[in-house]
Amino acid sequence: MANANPMDCRPGSPFSCLEADAQLQSAVLMVLLAEHPVQLTISELASELIEDPDDFGQRDAVRRAIRALTGVGLLHRQGIFVLPSRVALYYERLVV
Repeated sequence: MANANPMDCRPGSPFSCLEADAQLQSAVLMVLLAEHPVQLTISELASELIEDPDDFGQRDAVRRAIRALTGVGLLHRQGIFVLPSRVALYYERLVV
């Protein structure tokens, strides 16, 4: 999806881990807002965002992004499904 790998936190990387996490959180939210009202599973979302679905580190980064966005009220999880909250949908209407 993005040109740079948002999960690349190795020394010498142009992104710090915090910046990479924020970039991935933004990508997660953008995908879910673009797909709404379709509900994506966590696996479907990960497939949209990462190059290697078998890479534990990349899948874990997506799960961390989901957890962070859920914690601040921008996403909801319903079992294996992830969807944007009403707050996220409202904000999207304001900025578009």
